[in-house]
Amino acid sequence: MGEITGKHVLGFSVGAFGIIIAVNLVMAYKAVTTFPGLEVENSYVASQEFDIRRAAQEALGWEVEASYDRGLARLAFTDAEGRPVEVKDLSVLIGRTTEAKDDTTPSFVFVDNVYQAEVPLNRGYWMFKIKAHAQDGTLFEKRIDLQVKD
Repeated sequence: MGEITGKHVLGFSVGAFGIIIAVNLVMAYKAVTTFPGLEVENSYVASQEFDIRRAAQEALGWEVEASYDRGLARLAFTDAEGRPVEVKDLSVLIGRTTEAKDDTTPSFVFVDNVYQAEVPLNRGYWMFKIKAHAQDGTLFEKRIDLQVKD
């Protein structure tokens, strides 16, 4: 092995920092291009309404469970006594937590006391952003993270 000269040290330093800078630039680019955008227009106004909406939702006493098997997504709404609930209307955004390119809003139908929709989901982690209204108009919102294994 030869002697380490100043040129070797300079080459190693430039190469190492070059790799670090290149990775940082790629990560910054990916962060900016995959961010789906704002969640709310005005966070102050949203915070003022949050407690009121939360109290109304908690008064419903609803729970919802999500599942996915062989291309079929299911949502089971239950009331405080564990009975199935049929909602007035339902919208569900299914997507990845890190990017918006795979987002989809399938149409769920009420079958055998469960809402279900055919939707192809690849293996990995998915989020279900659920918005439903009770028969009296009370808004119910929930986000469920689900892992698809097959």
